[in-house]
Amino acid sequence: MCTMIVKKVTVEGSGKGTEGWFHLDQANVSYDHPFHIEDEHALNIDFVNEALGPGARVAVELNEQAARALVGAILEVLEEAESGGHLV
Repeated sequence: MCTMIVKKVTVEGSGKGTEGWFHLDQANVSYDHPFHIEDEHALNIDFVNEALGPGARVAVELNEQAARALVGAILEVLEEAESGGHLV
């Protein structure tokens, strides 16, 4: 049995929902039972702007392998951008 694990992080970005693009200011990252993938547990990421209401949300459920691959790809892209002088 797994207890839900949750971390909240302040973010600065944009997300695209059913009504178009909106400002994001928070990401909620959890490890818990998913709603749509068939794994017992998943890494869940909700990008949100709570001030805009429940429609300002982009949700993602990933299995462990996909979550680790995504983290690796993000770090690789940022390192390449930094080494290319694109990050200030």
